[in-house]
Formats: sequence, structure tokens, C-alpha cells
Amino acid sequence: MSDPTDRKRWWALYVLCLGVLMIVLDTTIVNVALPSIRTDLAFTETGLVWVVNAYMLTFGGFLLLGGRLGDLFGHRRVFLAGLGLFTLASLACGLAPTQAVLVVARAIQGLGGAVVSAVALSLIMNLFTEPGDRAKAMGVYGFVCAGGGSVGVLLGGVLTSLLSWHWIFLVNLPIGVAVAWLCMALIAPGERRAYHALDWSGAASITVALLIAVYAVVNGNEAGWLSRQTLGLLAASGVLLAAFLAIESRVREPLVPLALFRHRNLATANVAGVLWAAAMFAWFFMSALYMQLVLGYTPLQVGLSFLPGNLIMAFMSLGASARIVMRWGIRGPLALGLCIAATGLALFARAPVGGQFLVDVLPAMVLLGIGAGIAFNPMLLAAMNDVQPQDSGLASGVVNTSFMMGGALGLAVLASVAAARTAGVQATGGGEAAALNAGYQLAFALGAGIAAAAGLLGWFVLRDRADARGQMAVGSH
Repeated sequence: MSDPTDRKRWWALYVLCLGVLMIVLDTTIVNVALPSIRTDLAFTETGLVWVVNAYMLTFGGFLLLGGRLGDLFGHRRVFLAGLGLFTLASLACGLAPTQAVLVVARAIQGLGGAVVSAVALSLIMNLFTEPGDRAKAMGVYGFVCAGGGSVGVLLGGVLTSLLSWHWIFLVNLPIGVAVAWLCMALIAPGERRAYHALDWSGAASITVALLIAVYAVVNGNEAGWLSRQTLGLLAASGVLLAAFLAIESRVREPLVPLALFRHRNLATANVAGVLWAAAMFAWFFMSALYMQLVLGYTPLQVGLSFLPGNLIMAFMSLGASARIVMRWGIRGPLALGLCIAATGLALFARAPVGGQFLVDVLPAMVLLGIGAGIAFNPMLLAAMNDVQPQDSGLASGVVNTSFMMGGALGLAVLASVAAARTAGVQATGGGEAAALNAGYQLAFALGAGIAAAAGLLGWFVLRDRADARGQMAVGSH
């Protein structure tokens, strides 16, 4: 690490991960502040949902397009543009005087966040081309993505309690400016590819398909999963997706070359990513609700309860996971990590109404921290390792879209299942805490099954490249 160029690469990684952390935090930091926002801006219950949904809608809809724009116009250039848009939108959110301004600013935040998230991973992959260094860099990135959400709950509670809800957005301003300045100082502009006309018809069809799909999912519990609105939107999204595939198979310069999905590991990692994100969102949101509504924890106590899992995840992601991958490849560690996480969710599925932290919360958090810390790194490597540098932004957009759609769909479905179970217990005369707990237990059990399925998929379908594993073993000495 004495080489100045090598040190510069690692500093660039930390700066990129700080930018990504800012995006990841914004998906959860808002949740703690929602009651304050509702009171201050006089939101209705249904209107308040759009403070979260507006962000998720544009974030999920523009990930693929954002990644491809990075490939075409330069990853650093597009990263800085997305970062600038996100930072300015954060200022608008923090100063928002009305409901409409806040919701529109949140939608613009999601657009900027999608571009930053899609391009940051490709920048990291292009900075670290050696297998050993790449595994370590992916560990840092994976920890930020996996652990940032629970950090957001803690930070949101602190900022809202000590200052006001405005500061959960305004805190992004100095971070965004610092990341932009350091990014320009540490990362070379990179060569811009020879100009190719963007596949506008493909871009429009997939972006609108994703927007409609995300809208249907995030609004599914309210509208009803079998309602005409939800089924109609999902059908429309399916038609647009089919049109997109038809366009991409015929156009000369496709937005998404379909040959990309012939990479077995990339396709498998994206399916596993959908399943893992669904299970992970179940862990994060359902365990927070269990601690707050059943055990009576304050928001700050909930945030602190995630700390042991986060610290273990940091240890695994930032050191141990890279060594495991260099020693054993990606298939075994991915399957092992997901099965350990599934065990953690299964422990939460038996947590009682009068649960104790040391007995009913901490062991599950520890196992989830170990599992997520081991699994995230090989999952990202499986998705990105076989892709050429000129398609890295696109592959990054694809894997981020898989996580986003899996998380949104998993959370919506599991929340709906939990609500139905809670209503059933209440109908038979069960108390509120017992009814809520029964719903959460069912959601955790289903999440455990989903995580285990992702682990089995990784074990039986992923391939370890013998040459890559050999290189990693050499790189570890």
C-alpha cells in the first residue's frame, strides 16, 4: 500500500462508498421522522406514504438507464451529475414548505440516487481489476449497501430528536459537496466512448415498465393485491417489458444487449439478489416493528439494537469476507452466508411477545450480521466479474434493479401476509401485541425460507471459475 497510485485508488473507493452510503441512508432515515413530517406539513395517512414511495418509484425506475448513461458518457461524469441532482433535491426536501414540494423533491432525489448507485459500482469495478483487491473493495461496498439501512434508523432518530426532521435531508449537503470535490481529485475522467445514439425506445419502455411495476408494488397493500388497479398495472408493466425485449433483440445499439444474460453467474446472482433483498427487507423492517410495537422500544433503542449485527457485518465485509472469497471462491460462501442469515430469520420467527433482548433479539441479529457480511461480497462479484468494462454500468444497474425490485416486492408481500395474519388473530379475540407478533413471526418464517432458497440457488447453479480462484489464492499471499 506504499504506492501513491494504489493509495489513491483506495481513497477513491472510500469516497465512492460515502456517496453510496448517503443514497442508502435516505431509503430508511426518513422512516423515523415520518410522524414529525406528518404533523408539521399536515399530511394525511395515505399522503404520507408518498414521502417514501416517490423516492422508491424513481429510484427503481431509472437504475437501468442511469447505468447505461454511465457506460456511454463516462462513469465519473454521470456519477457527478447524479450526485449534484441528489444533493440539490436534498436541499429542496429540507426546506420544503408544503407537501407537494417535499414529494416532488423526493422523486428527484430518487432519480439522482438511481444514477449514483448504478454508476458507483462500475467505477469501483474499473478501479480494482485484480481479483484479490476487487474482493476487498466489494467487501467495503457490500457493507455500505447492507449495513447502511440500519445506520439510517439510528441517525434518523438522533437528528429528529436533537434537531428536527429537516436535518435528515440537510445533512446531505456538506456530504454531497465533499464527495463531489474528492471524486474530481481522486478519479480520472476516463475515456468517453465513441458516440452512440441512445436506444430511446428501449430506454422509454424499460423505464416506464419499472416505474409502473414499482408503483403497483408499493401501492399494493393499500389498493389490494387482487384489485383491478394492481393487476392492471402489473399487466401493463409486463406488456412493456415484452416490448422492451422485442426492441432489444432488433435494434442495432441496444440499451441492454440481451447477450449479457448469457453469463450464467450474472443471471443467477440477479435472481438470488431478488430473493435475498426480499428476505433482508423482511429482517430490517419487521424486526424494527417487532421491537417498537411489541417490545415497546424507542426509535433510538431500535437503532442501537441493530448495532451488534452491523458491527459483525462490518468485520465480515471489510476483512473476513474477502479472505473467504479468495480462499474458497464465490459459490460456497454465498450459499453459506445466505443459509446463516436464514437461520437468523428463523430465530426471529419464534420471538415471543415478552421477548428479551439477550435471548430473542441479539442471537438473531448476530447470525444475520454474519450471514449478510459473508454473502453480499460474493453475490456482487458473481454479478459483475464476467462483464466487460464497457458494460459494467449496465450490469451494475441490473443488479441494483434486482435488489430494489426484490426488496420492494418482498416487503410489500410479507407486510400484507403479516397484516392478514394479525387481523385473523384479532378476529379470534387475541390481544393487539399477540396479534402483531403472530403476523411478524409468519413474515420472518417466510423470509427465512426465501433466504434459504437463494442460498440453495447459489450452491447448485453458480459456477466458480477455477482460474479466478487460483488468482485469488495467489493474490492473498
